[in-house]
Amino acid sequence: MNAKENALRIVRFDSPERVTGGCPAHGVGYLGCNHEGFAGGGHHLPVGSVWRDIWGTEWHREHEGVMGFPRGNPLANLPADLAAYAWPDPDDERIIRPVYEQVKGCNREEAFLCGSHRDTLWEKCYMLLGMENAMCGFYTEPVAMREVLHRIMDFQLGIARHYLGLGVELVNMSDDLGTQCGLLLSPALIADFLVPEYRRLFALYKAKGVLVNFHSCGHIEPVLDVFMELGVDILNPVQATANNLDIIRARTAGRMALQGGVSSGMIAAGPIEAIRTEVHRRIWQLGREGGYFCGPDQGMPWPETHIQALRDAIAEFGRYPLNLNLISKG
Repeated sequence: MNAKENALRIVRFDSPERVTGGCPAHGVGYLGCNHEGFAGGGHHLPVGSVWRDIWGTEWHREHEGVMGFPRGNPLANLPADLAAYAWPDPDDERIIRPVYEQVKGCNREEAFLCGSHRDTLWEKCYMLLGMENAMCGFYTEPVAMREVLHRIMDFQLGIARHYLGLGVELVNMSDDLGTQCGLLLSPALIADFLVPEYRRLFALYKAKGVLVNFHSCGHIEPVLDVFMELGVDILNPVQATANNLDIIRARTAGRMALQGGVSSGMIAAGPIEAIRTEVHRRIWQLGREGGYFCGPDQGMPWPETHIQALRDAIAEFGRYPLNLNLISKG
């Protein structure tokens, strides 16, 4: 079977041939999904660069090898700033035109056409307000917070309709809800403020049979049921140092595929034999019944020999039926 069929079988826990690093995908994304602005900008710019994205958030690129930071927040003062704020329009030709260009050349036999909803809701909210303002706003300005979240999701729904018109089969969503040792927001806040808005976007995609790959860093064990109830098909990056991966696999087996799980810190530090051992351990721990794409639990610059060792180990140890005793001395 080709890589696309194998990935579908991984997601469905349906006898894949091999563990891989992810779904083969031809990605498309609107202008601004990676924090670009109408006048340019982006995380590829040199250190010291400052720009505004399509939402009016001001970004500062401060460290080499690290994305910029949102330092200027157009909705920092709720509810006063809402009245004059100009929400971006998902039908604005400047925003959506790149998607129609990017779709060209997609081989749908070999790859999923995949749309991006980076910063789907919560992260976009705190980029507009500032982190402290957003967290306080749930308690001090709940009506305004609901309006902000609803308008953000209105935008995402508009983008989704374009993606669906092009026939996307997979979408990437993302909101970092966890820290290293707990959630950023309480389960009650997530259920009250975020889930109703997430449900609007999920319902649109699930009605069309589109797969959802959801990214949330940090400790996410308390909201696993939320992800599964919404209809997440693949959850990443399941940070090894922030979660009990045995618990996560036990609760999601047969219901939600996992992606990631290999400590990025360990990949960075090595040595190569330790990387090989860790890859084998995670494949056995998380992928015995399918439902697992093996890879780093964060994105970062690694030594090329170390990331290649990870890829080689996935290819070596990821063939079904898996073998607990397969590790060689090579």
